[in-house]
Amino acid sequence: MAIYVGATVQEAIQIGLKDLNLAKEQVIIEILDEGKKGFLGMGRKNAQVKLTSKEASVVVEEVASVPEEKEVLAKVVVEETESVEATTEEVALPQENTDSLEEVTLENEGLDDEEALKKVALYLTQVTQKLGAPALVKMKREDGLIVFQLETKKQGILIGKHGKTLNALQYLVQVYVHRIATNKLSVVLNVGDYREKRQAILQRLADKTAEKVKRTGRPVFLEPMPAFERKQIHAALSKVSYVQTHSEGDEPFRYLVVEPVKTL
Repeated sequence: MAIYVGATVQEAIQIGLKDLNLAKEQVIIEILDEGKKGFLGMGRKNAQVKLTSKEASVVVEEVASVPEEKEVLAKVVVEETESVEATTEEVALPQENTDSLEEVTLENEGLDDEEALKKVALYLTQVTQKLGAPALVKMKREDGLIVFQLETKKQGILIGKHGKTLNALQYLVQVYVHRIATNKLSVVLNVGDYREKRQAILQRLADKTAEKVKRTGRPVFLEPMPAFERKQIHAALSKVSYVQTHSEGDEPFRYLVVEPVKTL
């Protein structure tokens, strides 16, 4: 899913289709703002549209409908590490039990952190199996975040184009853990070293966006991204004196706007 801006709705749609390399019938189009023509150049406002690949929508729907465990025994191994700040857990479901699992229920609401995170690990194990990329799930705590590392031989399936599958899965897991856990836990999913590479990409994106705003004097609307990625760009651009940032939209389609600093 991406947001595109143009002088008119049709122009914004065409820009989006060209960027995604998709035909109009392959996307779901949502008009966010029809824009305004203005008068004599005053009050003009660009149109904004949101384009979502129908194929990506199917992936999200499939992930959302993955069954949860019912009376399934899992093997949980806690690995000792030299760091007292990080523990790692490995969760693996017996293969013979996964075909008989029923739909997700929320009867286990109000769980403590440990039990809730075990449920999430089981959930992720089943989701990856359903997506055809079975993964070993490892968990560790970093800087106030719960990081689930998914180890699989089919990383591309879980990451998806531009990380869209991984981000969609992370959103679903975040919603799930908020529903079952007593405390508010922040969850991040990672496959291989994707998040580390993504962090470097976000820094370059922040730099290029700031330069574009400076050059054009106009705001730039970035693609929707998870909250922790928006925070990375917020942090990177907080040191740039000539731009300011804010977020718009609703999760999971919330996006960042980078605009020139307004002068009095």
